[in-house]
Amino acid sequence: MNTPCMRAAALAVSTLIGANVCAQSNVTIYGVVDAATAYASNQGGKSTTYMRSGNLSASKIGFQGVEDLGGDLKALFLLENGFESDTGAMSSAGTLFNRQAYVGLQSSAYGSVTAGRQYTPYYLLVGSLASSNVLTGATGAHPGDIDGLDTTVRISNSVTYSMPAWRGLQASAQYGFGEASDGNAVGSSFSAAVKYSTSPAEFALGYLKLKNGQNGAGWNGKASGSFGISAINQGYASAESVQFIAASARYTMGKWMVGANASNVQYQAGTRSAFRDTAIFNTAGLISSYQLTPQWFLAAGYSDTFASHANGIADRARYRQLSFEQNYALSKRTAIYLIEARQLARGQTLGQDGAIVNAVASVGDSQNGTPSSNGGQTVVMVGLKHSF
Repeated sequence: MNTPCMRAAALAVSTLIGANVCAQSNVTIYGVVDAATAYASNQGGKSTTYMRSGNLSASKIGFQGVEDLGGDLKALFLLENGFESDTGAMSSAGTLFNRQAYVGLQSSAYGSVTAGRQYTPYYLLVGSLASSNVLTGATGAHPGDIDGLDTTVRISNSVTYSMPAWRGLQASAQYGFGEASDGNAVGSSFSAAVKYSTSPAEFALGYLKLKNGQNGAGWNGKASGSFGISAINQGYASAESVQFIAASARYTMGKWMVGANASNVQYQAGTRSAFRDTAIFNTAGLISSYQLTPQWFLAAGYSDTFASHANGIADRARYRQLSFEQNYALSKRTAIYLIEARQLARGQTLGQDGAIVNAVASVGDSQNGTPSSNGGQTVVMVGLKHSF
């Protein structure tokens, strides 16, 4: 029976369903699937050919949502999981949203406040103009991602404030709570950065400090943030704190882009550290890219990283790296790529047990766990990336 009351009820139900669908339309699902065949000339003394996930871009799936609360106020959230496309496993066992997980409020007039697991202002503003953003971190990040300008640093238990963009100026600050039983200062972090864009140039300056928890053997997993550990800095993983300062700049001329960046990283010793003197790593880098055709994108970069004389080391370590990328877009979402890098290491550094050892090569941040057995390493990867 099709009575007026039934028709009215059906209309009300359909209206509610439509409203619910509209509300859900503010949630976006996105992601990347990236896999490559990789060749490394020396991993622990042997050349290796293998499959690797997340080379041009990290393989991930994310959920991003925005709700208009009215009166220039919006609620937002982001959940992002990293996974291995070659095996299907999570990038971090036991942590579902290992890349990012935060919620916040945003106003065009007053800026945004977000809380959760997030990237640092140091990375978002300074790293966005650095080599890994152009060349990919796998082979283009500075050796071992020594200065955290790729995505190796994420801060849990953090609160971030970002000011609204004003005449090309952006600024942001973040504090990560240590949440340790003996005080929040243990394992806490702080980051701040500014970026200024005035076409065709962009400039950024940033600061990051990570504090260790009460751990004499290495970096405490309960600290709010950690960093990439490789053969380059593993002797300093027991630092009481690590300080990062970096600056980057870019200039775009039509299809050409040229850029420069510099960083200073200090590993500061504490009473429980396996070393006694502050260890300093300075890096200078150059990058360039060229959009040859709408499909072909080419990029190159060079970096020079050198350590200070400290902890009984007379012949300080030095790492020089040359990286290239050739990217062919099959569509707006799919690309075939070829990336290559060569790194040379010289001098001495501290090994994992605190003893003085010869420096070995570790290209980008893809070889952090598989360094060369000597001072040279070449890495070549050919792969396919699809974004959705």
